[in-house]
Amino acid sequence: MNHPVRDIPFPDALSTDASSAPHPLLAPVTGFLGTWRGTGSGGYPTLEADFTYAQEVTFSHDGRPFLAYEARAWLLDADGKPLRPSARETGWWRLQPDGRVEALITQPTGIAEILSGHARDGAVGLATEQVSLAPTAKEVDATRRRYTLTDPDTLAFVHDLAAAGRPLQHHLSAELRRTAPGQGG
Repeated sequence: MNHPVRDIPFPDALSTDASSAPHPLLAPVTGFLGTWRGTGSGGYPTLEADFTYAQEVTFSHDGRPFLAYEARAWLLDADGKPLRPSARETGWWRLQPDGRVEALITQPTGIAEILSGHARDGAVGLATEQVSLAPTAKEVDATRRRYTLTDPDTLAFVHDLAAAGRPLQHHLSAELRRTAPGQGG
């Protein structure tokens, strides 16, 4: 019998109130589950000036061995008020039995990254394996990211970038506070 999709209850397993327990392979990163917000600073030789920004990062799961990842950022003025939306990205972190992390991250600016690294002691370090660019995307050759739980409710973020013919160097750093708990953690 053919049923219309609207009659089938599809649970939103990635919402923060989902009841599924994290997959055992997520054990090294369950502390990241939830929503984090804070501010940071950034700069790069190709930019006119350094800048401050607000950032929100959400990690969620649906019971399988990967995290859903979403990050949004807003440029801030000198008074800390939002000027406009800035970076946005979404992706998946795939956890492996030995603590390795494989991450797939895409940005609406036409950049898709595949990164790998490890989860250890409340920190995840990721480095680019491959970058794919849409035909009109800005040149990005590599990135390196580090997410560190400095305490159960504080997440430090550092992002290095190699772009526009420049070598890998510091681009962003932020301190984020947990604003919503993770599910099943």
